[in-house]
Amino acid sequence: MKTSSDSDLGASDPAPAPAPPGRHHEPDLRRMTRINLRPIASPMPLGFYAVAIASVVVGCLQLGVLGPGARQAVGLVILPAFVLQLLVATLAFGARDVLAASLMACFSGLWLATSLVLTLDPAQGTRVLGVLNAVFALFALMMASVATRKRALWLVLCVAVPRFAVAAAHNLTGRAWLGTASGTLGLLLAAVALYTAFALMLEDMRGAQVLPIVRTGPASAALEGDLTVQLRDLERQAGVRRTL
Repeated sequence: MKTSSDSDLGASDPAPAPAPPGRHHEPDLRRMTRINLRPIASPMPLGFYAVAIASVVVGCLQLGVLGPGARQAVGLVILPAFVLQLLVATLAFGARDVLAASLMACFSGLWLATSLVLTLDPAQGTRVLGVLNAVFALFALMMASVATRKRALWLVLCVAVPRFAVAAAHNLTGRAWLGTASGTLGLLLAAVALYTAFALMLEDMRGAQVLPIVRTGPASAALEGDLTVQLRDLERQAGVRRTL
């Protein structure tokens, strides 16, 4: 009777599965892993509305519409923008949109500082606020350089950069014409933010783009792609991976 050799028996066995990447003694836990997603409504329309309202009020003060005696009242009126944009930033971090969350959080801090300076009128407060506006303009420029695929957000940033740069120059020099220019740019920023907020709100309600905001790349795929596209590389995102 013919018997199979050891080599013959080895040839008939299936090849062992390749070891998963990582250290050799770690088991592959991917089949046991569950990632729970919590859908939320987009907080961005609220964030842009807050930018628009605060920009209109401060712009009217800089243009002389409200008069110099309205500084404290303006400071109190824009204080809610701090709270609203802080809420938007918190929700945006939970939605894993670090760009939007960072922008809204910094806007929130800016409105709080502006509100306190206008309300309390501390010594050298206007000049210190000028330094803050200059740093924020630089931050907005850096954000704009990486937000080109989110055209709506990018457009808001493109208006915010000159607005806060001119506001910084006005705070530091006290030139009246710079205050007028800053107020005008503030109203322009408000108009762009209002359009963006309205467009995003319509888009979220109808599930499709209604007003043009020119999404491209991943920003377009986030709205038009299927669930597979949305979950791609989810294990590498902040809050899922082991470390930030």
